[in-house]
Amino acid sequence: MTASHILLENFLQALAAGVLLGALYGLMCTGLGLIFGVMRVINFAQGDLMMLGMYFAWYAFAGFGTLAVLGPYVGPIVAAILAGPALFVFGYLLHRLLIARVTGIRVAGLEGEGHYAQLILTLGIALVLQNGGLLLLGSEVTSIKTPLSASAWEIGPFVGQDVSFFINKARGVAFVVSLLVVFSLYLFVTRTQLGKSLRAAADHPEAAIYMGIDVDRAHRIAFGIGTGITAIAGGLVASYLPFQPYVGLDFVIVMYAGVVLGGLGSIVGAYWGGMTIGLVQQLSTLILPTQLQNTAIFVVFLLIVFLRPQGLYGRSVQRT
Repeated sequence: MTASHILLENFLQALAAGVLLGALYGLMCTGLGLIFGVMRVINFAQGDLMMLGMYFAWYAFAGFGTLAVLGPYVGPIVAAILAGPALFVFGYLLHRLLIARVTGIRVAGLEGEGHYAQLILTLGIALVLQNGGLLLLGSEVTSIKTPLSASAWEIGPFVGQDVSFFINKARGVAFVVSLLVVFSLYLFVTRTQLGKSLRAAADHPEAAIYMGIDVDRAHRIAFGIGTGITAIAGGLVASYLPFQPYVGLDFVIVMYAGVVLGGLGSIVGAYWGGMTIGLVQQLSTLILPTQLQNTAIFVVFLLIVFLRPQGLYGRSVQRT
């Protein structure tokens, strides 16, 4: 194999890894983007809500063994998907009991529109979830063991018989599930009556109230859906990546970077922002050490924000 073939193979491998990882980042960012797009809430607890999704999937499949009857191939995927409805309920109640106190119409007249209280509250929730998880779940690193994470599909060979690359099966399945979830969310927001009410509550809450839309209810639903989507992403990540109660810290900065890159308030843009981060992270390994992956992400992030402050896929005056 020539040097050019090796370079091409490494590039294709990094590109495939970037697309697969970017799809999961995009799913995480979509959940956060929905919450910010509808509610304008900066939720520092989003990474820890994803952590709860990871543990829900683990307990559903391995801890309690409820879904073990589905087998090691299907069970982890079903557990990850079920983490969505479970964390939707948790997010809905969390908003009703706590988040609603510092968001919505009631705080519109406050200094900073209540954002100061939102920052402190969501940061406090994050700390409670992290330390509560440490007390209740322990500090031991765990993962959902599935044969999919230890095997791969070979794509190729190309260029005669010299060039091929591999796709991890767990990440490949997670990629397909993430696309289906994001597409379903897009149809829900754009085609259903409830989805249109969420958009109305996001675009102009006061006008939405005059049209008979319960804005507070729309915010609760948006927060629940955003939490559930991020929980599904967490369940999928848990099928190939070990985790512990502080794992959310590793992802929350990536989520916010993806949302800003895609364009604040744009759900579709949030997904492509996450995809962009995944591609940059993996392709940077071709020329940089692994330890500098995050550095490459934020160098690109700063360049894009400098050149296009509204984000790659956002608009200055309009949201998706």
